[in-house]
Amino acid sequence: MSRRRRTPPPPAPLPQRDGIDPVRLRLPAAGPATASWPTVRDHLVDRLAPSADTVDALLGAGVFVTADGTPVTPRTPYVPGLYVWFHRPRAPETPVPFPLPVVYRDEHIVVVDKPHFLATTPRGGHITETALARLRRDLDLPALGAAHRLDRLTAGLVLFTVRPAERGAYQTLFRDKQIHKEYEGLAPYRDDLELPRTVRSRIEKERGVLTAREVPGEPNAETRVELIAPAGPGPVARYRLLPRTGRTHQLRVHMNSLGVPLVGDPLYPVVRDPVADGDFREPLRLLARVLGFTDPVTGLRHRFVSARRLDEAPARAPEPPPAR
Repeated sequence: MSRRRRTPPPPAPLPQRDGIDPVRLRLPAAGPATASWPTVRDHLVDRLAPSADTVDALLGAGVFVTADGTPVTPRTPYVPGLYVWFHRPRAPETPVPFPLPVVYRDEHIVVVDKPHFLATTPRGGHITETALARLRRDLDLPALGAAHRLDRLTAGLVLFTVRPAERGAYQTLFRDKQIHKEYEGLAPYRDDLELPRTVRSRIEKERGVLTAREVPGEPNAETRVELIAPAGPGPVARYRLLPRTGRTHQLRVHMNSLGVPLVGDPLYPVVRDPVADGDFREPLRLLARVLGFTDPVTGLRHRFVSARRLDEAPARAPEPPPAR
């Protein structure tokens, strides 16, 4: 039985803005709900915006357009399956005042050494102040895409792809565990902690909950933890973290479970109050230091190493969690 191929959406009629693609919206197929939407405006009011006044203002400004670039007006009829594009209004963002050095670049990939506090891709309130948007603007590569993602608070190496048609090949490396990744973290030193060791557990993260948690069940997360050396004076040590899997907050959860939560972690072992916007004084001491792989397009063997140092800023060890 042959599968029907989906018809790809038409190209966006709007250009990027500050490195951000326009939002694409496809109107739902005909059904009971569409009877209450004689116009596109009615659908937008019902499903998209907080108020009719907001939609009317955006329509009046010509924000919404169809595939051929024609502005949507208050009288544009509802057509099931119609594509509509627009740039979502954005609130001002606090600039992340750290450089984003390019470690490697060729016609297929770009590898950067991301600083702490800079999100990898647009998400939530971080849109233009992201590595992807910044690179698209600075390198004039509007089709650039992320092959994977680092948390906003984690620094280190991130791989981007230049050509959309090749992105899947690089993402497959991560899916099939064909990428060698080494992280480095600063955390309290414990002389009673036997290392190296491999930590295996089941980690689950619920939508809307800030922290992930370990639960009973078949392990889905695996990390090898090695002690590199004490980081300097005081009770802080440097650890090498080798994740075999990629669960949300995996390294942070596993270090916390060992009784050595990462320095600067605002979530583990306890959730701290949010810091003021623009406060960059206390980064999470977690760094994606090494990224190695065989390029699926060129066949070249790559090994990249971050130039960042976790001890460049004063490191204060958190209080270890109470004994269990």
